[in-house]
Amino acid sequence: MDGTLVDTEPYWIEVEFALVAEFGGTWSMEHALSLVGNDLLVSGEYIRQHGGVNLPAEAIVERLVDGVVERIGHRVPWQPGAVELLAALRAQGVPCGLVTMSYERLVAPMLAALPDGTFTAVVTGDRVAHGKPHPEPYLAAAAALGVDPAQCLAIEDSNTGATSAAAAGCTVLVVPNHVPVAPDDRRVFRDSLVGLDPAALADLVQPPREY
Repeated sequence: MDGTLVDTEPYWIEVEFALVAEFGGTWSMEHALSLVGNDLLVSGEYIRQHGGVNLPAEAIVERLVDGVVERIGHRVPWQPGAVELLAALRAQGVPCGLVTMSYERLVAPMLAALPDGTFTAVVTGDRVAHGKPHPEPYLAAAAALGVDPAQCLAIEDSNTGATSAAAAGCTVLVVPNHVPVAPDDRRVFRDSLVGLDPAALADLVQPPREY
């Protein structure tokens, strides 16, 4: 979700800077960008240690989520081509899963802005034992969709997310946003979602490897 469907990273970064400043700590864009795609509790612990925020990681995450939810309530910052691609997939009956390390209450306002049934499965960071880069989130989504992960195309914008999807067996379409993503044999790169349709996505899915 963050960075692929909606460009919420600036919201996260803004809230991180404000929270760290509230506790008299120091923060930087380097710190902020290192958290892109992470499990939120991992990010919370990082902010506690490096930003001087004297709160438990769980409390830091709640503060971050509050701030981002408030901002999304004012405006959902859709990525170019995202809404159009989701509409085309829905029109052709392609089952879609949302796999995000954001929490359910943060995902809710984005889902509310989309037609019902846009996503058949939703996997959020507060519903898995292991977040990205672990494969569990994408394995859970594939299971909920009733498909083999090798038949799935994941769309990601970070190394953390791409690693999670590839480890689950998915082909990964990488659309870099705020951070560079390293090449890999299961990663295909595009500059944006603009102009992509279901047929173009299907062409990207690699067949299962035979051994």
